[in-house]
Amino acid sequence: MPDSLAQSLRRLWTLDKFAYSLRVFLALGGAIALGWHLDRIALTIPLFLGIIASALAETDDNWEGRVRALLVTLVCFAVASLSVELLFPWPWLFAPGLALSAFVFIMLGAVGPRYATIASATLILSVYSMISIEQHGGTSENVWRQPLLLVGGAAWYGLISVIWCALFSRQPLKQSMAQLYRELGEYLIIKATLFEPLRGLDVEERRVALARQNGRVVTALNQAKEMIFRRLEGQRGSRKLNRYLRLYFIAQDIHERVSASHYPYSALAEAFFHHDVLFRCQRLLDQQGRACKRLARALLLRQPFDHDQSEQALEDLHASIVYLRAQRNPDWTLLLRSLQALARNLTTLENQLSSAQNPDAAVDEQDASLFDRSPRSITDAWERVRLQLTPGSPTFRHALRLPIALLAGYAVLHLVHPTQGYWILLTTLFVCRPNFGATRRFLRQRIQGTVLGLVVGWALISLFPDPLVQSLIAVIAGVVFFANRERHYIVATAAITTLVLASFNQVGDGFDLILPRLFDTLVGALIAGLAVFFILPDWQGRRLHKVASRALADSTAYLREIIHQYESGKQDDLAYRLARRNAHNADAALSTVLGNMLQEPGHYRKKDADEGFRFLVVSHTLLGYLSALGAHRGTLVASADDAELYAAARRLADDLDAIAARLQAREPIADPRDEQDALVAIFEREPVAARDDADDERRVVQTQLLHLSRQLVPLSEAAARLVARPVEADDETPAAEAV
Repeated sequence: MPDSLAQSLRRLWTLDKFAYSLRVFLALGGAIALGWHLDRIALTIPLFLGIIASALAETDDNWEGRVRALLVTLVCFAVASLSVELLFPWPWLFAPGLALSAFVFIMLGAVGPRYATIASATLILSVYSMISIEQHGGTSENVWRQPLLLVGGAAWYGLISVIWCALFSRQPLKQSMAQLYRELGEYLIIKATLFEPLRGLDVEERRVALARQNGRVVTALNQAKEMIFRRLEGQRGSRKLNRYLRLYFIAQDIHERVSASHYPYSALAEAFFHHDVLFRCQRLLDQQGRACKRLARALLLRQPFDHDQSEQALEDLHASIVYLRAQRNPDWTLLLRSLQALARNLTTLENQLSSAQNPDAAVDEQDASLFDRSPRSITDAWERVRLQLTPGSPTFRHALRLPIALLAGYAVLHLVHPTQGYWILLTTLFVCRPNFGATRRFLRQRIQGTVLGLVVGWALISLFPDPLVQSLIAVIAGVVFFANRERHYIVATAAITTLVLASFNQVGDGFDLILPRLFDTLVGALIAGLAVFFILPDWQGRRLHKVASRALADSTAYLREIIHQYESGKQDDLAYRLARRNAHNADAALSTVLGNMLQEPGHYRKKDADEGFRFLVVSHTLLGYLSALGAHRGTLVASADDAELYAAARRLADDLDAIAARLQAREPIADPRDEQDALVAIFEREPVAARDDADDERRVVQTQLLHLSRQLVPLSEAAARLVARPVEADDETPAAEAV
């Protein structure tokens, strides 16, 4: 029994939200204990609000970075709360101050994710300050009292957070790395379905699913990189951190190799329908995906990673290819070369998985530097904000839209004078998102969660009238909110509503809050919905061509870097890894925009989304061929005849850049058929340096370039359909470049 309990606790510790929820439990429990000890339970409400705001402002960091972030957060909280306290009695001063502060804080989010998180939490604390003032019947003579309690609650949670970071700094990194390998495993499993040897298979639908999963892998890679980077500052010699860094580089290499496409899957299925080679590929990829998931579990549970289940599948694949080569079917020549290249790629992938068993044994020969995306100076931070000060920027649009929505809510509560009216502003703040799709989703979930929370809260405070029990209910509800706020927003909203009812019932009649809370939520949600629909609406279709152009341009930059690597020799340096990551980031951004479009009204999304998904499929196919070309770096023996090959590859890159530029400017796309035929003729030419089967590497490189060149016409046609969409006025507004 003790062993079983220890195992259960260990598994609980591995949950990514467990530590977060435990910190919230300690903070809320401490506030409740203080209130009961002083016999002043009313103190717990502002303390609770400060704790919640501080927990929302928390960003991942080492303990030194968390101290710096906490100090900035507390200063912002103190200024915001004191400003609300001072301006609250004068609505005509308060309203412009509210609008200006909302605009400034949203624009500060353009500096970086950390600043966006702190700015958002500060806005939330400002509304909490209004709620706290209203709860006490207006401002008191001691203007510092409520700000002190709110900031005190925030500081209390911040202290717990800093101590936790100092004691368990690597736990979030371990969870992030495990999440990365889980997403990689899922990507491998989805990729395996493309090799299913069935005629009439809807490959396009599976490619869309693969592109969406690629977006999740890219997000996990970026998150893991940022976590490692923050912890490596000043700790480069740490053996454990270097181990995670090697695991990250292994994941990067696996991602490039599993993203690789060596031949159109429909052609492979047609040619080898009566053979087992595609089944062997599917089985091996599936097993490697499950191996990635086992590695994720081993990382979390600190168990050995035993990887030996794919070795037999790899041997079976090689045996199947040897059998097909023995048939000497001339129609299979190109296909077998691609299959052999695929097998070599999967063999290397298998070796990478094996090296993950003991990453400490790896030799540090590659460039281990990471690109720092955080601002390097105040000038750099201001430049990021300045680039977003344009109507074409989604951040700028949101920074104008949200203040207007908050002013509308402020006007409504003064006109109607509803009880607890400042919940209107809080609902608007939580629900109003930068795009319609996200706003629609949160609006629906916010209303559903509020109704559920009011019912549950009413039942609990009715069944358990004891104040101590209700305090415990409030603490538990707060923990449930933070455990679910990112993945199950309905549950999170229900929990925070229950917390409000249980807490306010300690100092008054919580039953009187039920109808006002429901009314305010509906009004605030309505204001947010109308604002995002009518005030500078950021319909995703209006910038679809720009996002698509960026994806194509970044893929072209990746191609140029690959060519450079073939010329100068394989080296996984920062420039190459950055080009590869930018290409995948842009591909993920296109997938995200299309996903948001599906949440928009049919008039704005139907045709645009269809054309966008067609472009995504072609663009992701191009990225797959690029990944395969990148995966085979270092296999080619240099030859004087390669100059023509590389010149043709650069010519292809120029053609892709031209399509991207015309797509960005919404100009007609030139027909590239003649250019594609010319490039195909070059890449189909038998290489002088390889006249027999002993040197297939050069043929493989040419084959991949051949596949890339054959994407010119599909890409131009897909881009032309995006350009041909009706031009709206907002389309012509230039968007700020992403930083």
